[in-house]
Amino acid sequence: MKLTFKKGSLDSSPKGYTRIRLTEESRGTKRVVREGTTEWMEIGAGKAADMNRRKFVLLCRSIVKAAKDNKCKKIAIQFDQTPQYFTKMEKEVTPEEVSRIAAENFEMANFEFTTYKAKPKEGWVCVEEILLYGKSSASIERAIKEGQTVGQYVNTCRDLANTPSSDMPPQQLAKTAKKLVAALPVTVTTLGKTQMQKLGMGGVLGVGKGSSQDPAFIVMEYKGAAGAPIVLVGKGVTFDSGGINLKSDGGHEMHMDMSGGAAVISTVALAAKLKLKKHVIGLIPAVENMPGPSAYRIHDVLKTLSGKTIEVMHTDAEGRVILADALTYAKRFNPSVVIDVATLTGACHVALGDFASGLFTRDDSLARTLEETAEKSGDYIWRLPLWDEYEPAVRGTIGDVVNAVGGASGRYGGATNAAMFLWQFAKELKCPWAHLDIAPRMTAASGEELSKGAAGAPVRLLISFIESWK
Repeated sequence: MKLTFKKGSLDSSPKGYTRIRLTEESRGTKRVVREGTTEWMEIGAGKAADMNRRKFVLLCRSIVKAAKDNKCKKIAIQFDQTPQYFTKMEKEVTPEEVSRIAAENFEMANFEFTTYKAKPKEGWVCVEEILLYGKSSASIERAIKEGQTVGQYVNTCRDLANTPSSDMPPQQLAKTAKKLVAALPVTVTTLGKTQMQKLGMGGVLGVGKGSSQDPAFIVMEYKGAAGAPIVLVGKGVTFDSGGINLKSDGGHEMHMDMSGGAAVISTVALAAKLKLKKHVIGLIPAVENMPGPSAYRIHDVLKTLSGKTIEVMHTDAEGRVILADALTYAKRFNPSVVIDVATLTGACHVALGDFASGLFTRDDSLARTLEETAEKSGDYIWRLPLWDEYEPAVRGTIGDVVNAVGGASGRYGGATNAAMFLWQFAKELKCPWAHLDIAPRMTAASGEELSKGAAGAPVRLLISFIESWK
């Protein structure tokens, strides 16, 4: 999609462009009107006086969605005219931020996953160009470009996550990560089965035993600056059947159980694309969790890279098992901070609904930074407890830790129990650590003005955090 700033008034927009007029009707209201040879689209945005950052994100998306619904390929918008939606935003944030938010969300709303669909004769329904009328400057145009780039890499994450597991097994995910950064200053190293055996990654290898597809451990590094790196860890379960504890719904949408890995891959690539002066490393343990003849079983004991053993109480609690090895592997980089991202628990989705990921950390300062960054980025999070009181529950009987509290019958506090399991490995890190349970944000929610399928969370949060971390 082409985004261009133009000086002057919307009235001077050229032929072929549908002009967007914002009204104070309820959000989502839209109509197309013709005035002579000029086509206008009126979009309800609610009262301008009520506009805030969250509503502005949805407004920007609804503009593009309305254009797509009406098959408008080219649209024009006044960025600085009554009703004062854009100007109202500039009282809270800088014009550059307004421009970046708009560009990010225009791109996100324009996305459709069409890889497996036959192209219609009239072509795909999308917006090809947006003219933005209003005041411009070099800094605003730079912000627009950066926002577009962020939006595009969020969409890259969505592409990866939406891809069926038959076309994205672990080794293929590694190849795709390498291809994605081929033109960027990012190195990609993939540890195979033999290398993981030599290292003692019993968690990754144990979960992957039931599949005919070999696991992969992907290491991505972007060195935009010297010093201790920011390490991002992403769960890469390319399909999760539940293992021997088969999922009751047959594994619906579980090709997206690698969404954390997709987010980390996209974020490392984005940091390089934006040329951030940061040192960023991404670690993605990638496996299929299948109930094959060699699959790991209930009460198996897996020895992890850390030396700790995991007593398997439920084979569908596999994400935390592979992340255990990744968190230990992160130690070798002497990181300044480690954040893991995973579609880890349905319990988190039950707790928070569709609009926020769960945040777990023992570091209050890091929690505040992530919460503030989440609110600004649009990838919303909510902190849940990781108190000492929960720790005894993850201690094992025949192994050091159990991967599921109460086994198949465990009902309560599932998201916290999973995070507490991870803490048993993260506590060995000599830096702050946080866990993001993005299960609630795996797919786009109703009312978000995004296409169905992967939501691309939390790429915007991670890149904003990287930009601000010192």
